[in-house]
Parts: sequence; structure tokens; C-alpha cells
Amino acid sequence: MTRRARVLRLSTAGPQDTAPLTAAIASGEVDPTTIVAIVGKTEGNGCVNDFTRGYATLALKLALAEALGCPLAEIEKRVAIVMSGGTEGGLSPHLIVFCRENAPPPASTGPRLAIGVGLTRAFAPEEIGRAPQIEETAAAVTSAMKDAGIATPHDVHFVQIKCPLLTKERIQDAAKRGATTATGDTYHSMALSRGASALGVALALGEIKDAPEAAICRDWSLYSRVASTSAGVELLRNEIVVLGNAHGWSGDLLIDHDVMRDAIDAGAAHRILGRLGVTGDDVTAVLAKAEAAPSGAIRGRRHTMLDDSDIHSTRHARALVGGVLAGVIGDTMLYVSGGAEHQGPAGGGPIAIIGRV
Repeated sequence: MTRRARVLRLSTAGPQDTAPLTAAIASGEVDPTTIVAIVGKTEGNGCVNDFTRGYATLALKLALAEALGCPLAEIEKRVAIVMSGGTEGGLSPHLIVFCRENAPPPASTGPRLAIGVGLTRAFAPEEIGRAPQIEETAAAVTSAMKDAGIATPHDVHFVQIKCPLLTKERIQDAAKRGATTATGDTYHSMALSRGASALGVALALGEIKDAPEAAICRDWSLYSRVASTSAGVELLRNEIVVLGNAHGWSGDLLIDHDVMRDAIDAGAAHRILGRLGVTGDDVTAVLAKAEAAPSGAIRGRRHTMLDDSDIHSTRHARALVGGVLAGVIGDTMLYVSGGAEHQGPAGGGPIAIIGRV
């Protein structure tokens, strides 16, 4: 027997909506024992106080615990759940369910989509956005690659991470113990956590030789071409899903990636579709990062995303990139995550597409 990856996209009516998943389980379309990761978009604000992420995560854990007849704590050990807040513009709230099934040996010897999961330990508040988060993430990415049977970093096409952030309570907890956190700004802590996690990916995959703590959210020349990190209040560890292609896997799914050089680089998606040899109808999932160019301009034209005091730039960026990619794919059910610190070049970001070949 070998392994086969299955990927399902399920539309949701709200953060609490697990009905599509439970229906798929009840009908036999999905065996809950094979689910190893769920990545999704919720219609929250994507900021520190976006509790839709935790709400959605809890709802999924409860549904899976009921389906598997196991304690909630067991779900936390066996399934990585990454919920990203913010469906601005035309982005559609949805879940991407990743399954690993046993299957007969593949008829061909070509590589197919491979899925690996890794978990770090819980971080103390003073470790978030600092060297320990980089180091622990790098080790967990390496572990997830082995879990997937992915032989080389070249075969890794996307690394999705959910990472923690700082709240005032967590900052005060550190202070009571005589420790100092990387920042006292809870919103900036999201960027630091995302950045440290992305540098951990780059370090693990050999994209950079060194990742000094001083480089986090400062040295933009250091980045990963495949990292996608999303920060949330609902956890204290990093949950990692590594996606790539590997031998020993069967099925009809392949993944490829490219890097958008800026928010309107639709060519990156076209290049992936061309290499995979698929059209919009054959696309199973799209995962991308979005960021307001820190220079304040896109191809020489001034943008105002960083100057808007009413709507944060990450929300603008998700809407912009979501619209660009929807126009290429012909679908708004896209996973577009905001805040691309050290995830692709400044103002750009990685994009990966899973397609049926």
C-alpha cells in the first residue's frame, strides 16, 4: 500500500459552519480518520481581536471529536487547523480539508501531492517573534517534510503555518516573571510572529544560510519563496502543514508554486497553471499571500493602503490580491492570507495551486 492525498474545498456559511464537513463525513465522502489538516478562511477582520478564527477552530475540533468518538485534546494532537481571518472583497469563506489515505501502489512512478504536518512546542510570550520561534519552526518544518516523505527542499511548494501573537495579558505575564516581550504592540506582534515563522521555513529549506533575530521584520532581503504564515490569538504553538510532491504517493493531484513580485502579478498564477497543465476547472485549491508594498507604491504608482486609518493595510491587500487571482482562476474560493513578512519579496508573496492532472 502507498499513500494518497485528497483535498476538498467546502464553502461555509459562517465561522461556526461545520455542516459541509459533517455531511461529507456522513455520506462517506470523507473518512474522518484520514484528515490531517484543515486550512480555511473566515469573515473576521484578521486582526488581534478576530475571534472568528478561534470560534471556527473550536467548532471544527468539536465536529471532528464527535465524528471520531475521541476527546477534544486528541484532535489537537492529530489535526493541524489553520484558520485565517479576512474575506475582504470577493473572497469566499471556505475550508480546505487535507486527507491522507491508504491506496494501492500507483500505476505510474511520477510524484504526486504529499502532505506533512509538524507542531512546535508552545512558546512563552517572550519567545514570540524571536530566535526561539525561528529555531523551533525550522525543526518542525524538517519533521513535517519527513512526515510527508518529501525528499528535498526543491520538492516543497508551500508551507502553511498558524502562529501565535501577543495579547496584553501575555505581555503582562512575561513582565511578572521578569521577562520582556519583543514588542508591547499587540498588532505588531502578529508581524513579528509571522516573520520569525517565515524565516524558520527559509532556514529549514536552505533558502537562507542564517536567520539572526535582528533580521525579523527588518532585513527584507531574507525571505522564503514558499512560506505562508498567519498569526492568531487562539494558540501558543506553531502548527505547520508542508505541501509538496513526492514519490510513493498516488492519486491525480499535483502542486506547484511561484512568487508574485507584487500584488498585481497575475502572471505568477498563469505560470503555475501552465506548468501543471490545468485550467480553472481542474484547480482544487489556491493558496496565496498578500501584502501592501511597504514602499507605498506598486510599479511606480502610489497606493494608499498604508495610510488608511480606518481599514488596516492587510485587509486592503487581501481584497486586492484576491481580486487579481479570482480573475485568473475564475473562482473566488481562494485562500489569501494577509501580512507577508519574509514571505516572498517585499510587496509580493508566494502562491501555490493544487490541480488535478
